[in-house]
Amino acid sequence: MGFQWRVVLLMALLTGLLVAVGGLLGGSQGATTFFIIALAMNFFSYWYSDRLALMMTGARELRRQDAPQLHAMVEELSRRAGLPTPRLYIIESPQPNAFATGRGPSHSAVAVTRGLLGLMNREELEGVIAHELAHIKNRDVLLSTIAASIAGAISMLANVAQWRMIFGGYSDDEEGAGNFLGALIAIIVAPLAAFLIQMAISRSREFLADATGARIAGTPRGLASALRKLDQAARAYPMDVNPGTAHLFIVNPLRGEALLRLFSTHPPIEERIRRLLGNGKGGTA
Repeated sequence: MGFQWRVVLLMALLTGLLVAVGGLLGGSQGATTFFIIALAMNFFSYWYSDRLALMMTGARELRRQDAPQLHAMVEELSRRAGLPTPRLYIIESPQPNAFATGRGPSHSAVAVTRGLLGLMNREELEGVIAHELAHIKNRDVLLSTIAASIAGAISMLANVAQWRMIFGGYSDDEEGAGNFLGALIAIIVAPLAAFLIQMAISRSREFLADATGARIAGTPRGLASALRKLDQAARAYPMDVNPGTAHLFIVNPLRGEALLRLFSTHPPIEERIRRLLGNGKGGTA
């Protein structure tokens, strides 16, 4: 099964999980209600995902006169990728990092941090930008944003069920006992399942973007070298960013406890580099 079909299947599972949780909490009426919510969230994420992501990360548009060489680089790499040139944004953070957002190639943006521009040489910067253009070309940034939205909604539902249990919202009769069991399942299982599905989407898309980005740049060396630097710098320079946007970045900007890294939405840097350098064309997805 190809990457895009795997993503579509995972997205269907997320939507189905949201409907199932709604059904456990409110029966058929709850399932219908949360199916409508899922559709509305997909619609909102489609049209406004780029604005939301840029706002949440504090990015501001980077004018051509402020970075003419970077603009020229992005234009050249976009030409190689067969893409319209995306809008460029800057994040005033010392941590080197970058992400792409948008609902499609004609409505896309690439954001880079101040730390990225200061740390990377030209070949490495080309590798990072090419990686972000690959996300746009593969249309997986939008899918991961929608996945994050629905996963967040499932977690919110679980919180509602938890508070309802605390305040005795379920009766002792047979129907109430069934609702109580459904709420318990929603609280424990649903958020974990949603997170694992979201993580699977994010990890798969990083491998594919690495491979596609290496082909756009013409070599995997720059991106492989950049990933090493990015991983080291992310540990040294914490980034103040909303956790809901962490999976969009080329490397995880949140470097906390070992348990958090275990459930990271990004695959291990060592594995990404191995796949990149294992094939002169940039590895396989």
